[in-house]
Amino acid sequence: MNLMSTHKRVPLIAGNWKMNGDTAMAQTLTGAVDEGISSLSAEVVLIPPHPYLRVVKEAIDDRQSRLGLGAQDLSVHEKGAHTGEVSGAMLMDLGCRYVLVGHSERRADHHETNEVVAAKFVAAQRAGLTPIVCLGETLAEREAGQTDAVVLGQLDAVIAAAGIESFAQAVIAYEPVWAIGTGQTATPEQAQSVHASIRARIRDNSDTIGGQVRVIYGGSVKPDNAPEILSCEDIDGGLIGGASLEASSFLGICQAAL
Repeated sequence: MNLMSTHKRVPLIAGNWKMNGDTAMAQTLTGAVDEGISSLSAEVVLIPPHPYLRVVKEAIDDRQSRLGLGAQDLSVHEKGAHTGEVSGAMLMDLGCRYVLVGHSERRADHHETNEVVAAKFVAAQRAGLTPIVCLGETLAEREAGQTDAVVLGQLDAVIAAAGIESFAQAVIAYEPVWAIGTGQTATPEQAQSVHASIRARIRDNSDTIGGQVRVIYGGSVKPDNAPEILSCEDIDGGLIGGASLEASSFLGICQAAL
């Protein structure tokens, strides 16, 4: 298997802060990351909790930073009587460029089905956002040999709802559930194999889009394992959780995406 990357897709490193942080942390971390990416060619995006989107956006604007802003979730609805929900238009109004859809924690904690995730993908693009659609299998599914069936099934639901052309303005994130926040990480061979399957599925529908779409990896990525993972042929960056909460760790990963 050829693991080494020869592609020209611009790497994307996205820091998902999950439910962590406060105003001071958001300001400080954004500033520290901005200072560290000046010489990097990768695209870097911060994804804070909803209450701190404006704080991060103001810090980005004040510094005239090239950092991008993303949100962790959105509603399938455009507006109306949906207490606690946040629409894609609201996220656009706050300056977001990206939004996560279908993160495994949303699928598990909020029982989001493949159909709900697909509807959120459509809602994101309808609002002008670029969705980062998350795919991944549990440990039990991997041990049962169901990885491709599960991951490609999740992907097929989005293709069916949004059409293959929608992936020209989307990002795919493969996050094996068993490697998120556990300290376990898929080997480069395991990760590359699933990424290749994802890209092949897109190529089956459109060879052009299959070659262009960025497929990023998430799951206990750290500075020490990032270089080997991010050098794989079909891995175009990372969706980083815990390591994105500390500037030096996050920047170490960003630097590995050169």
